[in-house]
Amino acid sequence: MRSLRELARLATRASSLASRAPAGAPPAIASRTRVFTMSSPAAEEVDAYKVGDSTNIKWHEGSVDASTREKALNQKGCVLWFTGLSGSGKSTVAYTLEHALFQRGKIAQVLDGDNIRHGLNSNLGFSAADREENIRRIGEVGKLFADSGMITLISFISPYRADRQKVRERVGDGKFVEVYMKIPLAVCEERDPKGLYKAARAGKIKGFTGIDDPYEEPLNAEIVMEVAKEGGDGTLAPPEKMAAAIIDVLEKKGFLTA
Repeated sequence: MRSLRELARLATRASSLASRAPAGAPPAIASRTRVFTMSSPAAEEVDAYKVGDSTNIKWHEGSVDASTREKALNQKGCVLWFTGLSGSGKSTVAYTLEHALFQRGKIAQVLDGDNIRHGLNSNLGFSAADREENIRRIGEVGKLFADSGMITLISFISPYRADRQKVRERVGDGKFVEVYMKIPLAVCEERDPKGLYKAARAGKIKGFTGIDDPYEEPLNAEIVMEVAKEGGDGTLAPPEKMAAAIIDVLEKKGFLTA
C-alpha cells in the first residue's frame, strides 16, 4: 500500500503535467455527455441526447395512487374535451363551468387552445401534422391533470376525429367526456369574435377550419350543446345554463364525489 506522502507526490506530478498541456489541446472531458448504464458493459456508451431511444427508460409508479388523490379532493379526475368551430363558445362555456365548479368547492382547470399556443405549443403551426401534434401534447397534459384528480376542461377546435379518439384512448374512455359545441358555421361566422372568418374569406388566412380546412363532427359525443333555436335566429343559450347542464352530467357520472 502506498504511503500518504507518495500519493501526495503523485498528485503534485499530475497537476504539474496538466499545467504544461499545449495551447489548443482538447479538453479532458468531451463536450457531448455520455452516460453508462449498469446493465451494459463499461465500453458500451449511450448518447444522452438520444435517450428517448433507450430501452432503459421505465415507468415509475408513485407512492400516492389516483384513488387516494381523488379521495383527498372529494372528486374524480377527468377530461372534458370541448370541441367545435372557432366562435362556437367553447372557451366561454369552459371558463363559466370552471367558475361554477369552484363555487361548489371543486378543483378545475381550463386548458385553452389559444393560451397553450403561447407557451407549450408555441412552436407549432396549423398544418395537419402540427395540428395533430398540438392535440397529442395537450392530450398528454390533460391525462396528467386528470390522474392528479383534477377536473380538466380542455377547449380546442381539434377538427379531426382521429386525433380526438387518440386522446380518448390515452386518457381512458371512463375519464374522457367529449363536449361538442354544435353551432352551425353560419352562426359562428356571423359572430366572428376574432375577425378570423372575415380574414379567411378574404384569403388572408389559409387552412382555416370550416372554410378551406375540414371540421369532422363528433359522432358520439357525451354532451352536445346546440343553439337555443335550431334553424332560428342562432341565439345561444346563456353560458351559465350550459355550464349547469354539464354539471348535471358530471354528477350523474359520479365525477363530483369520491
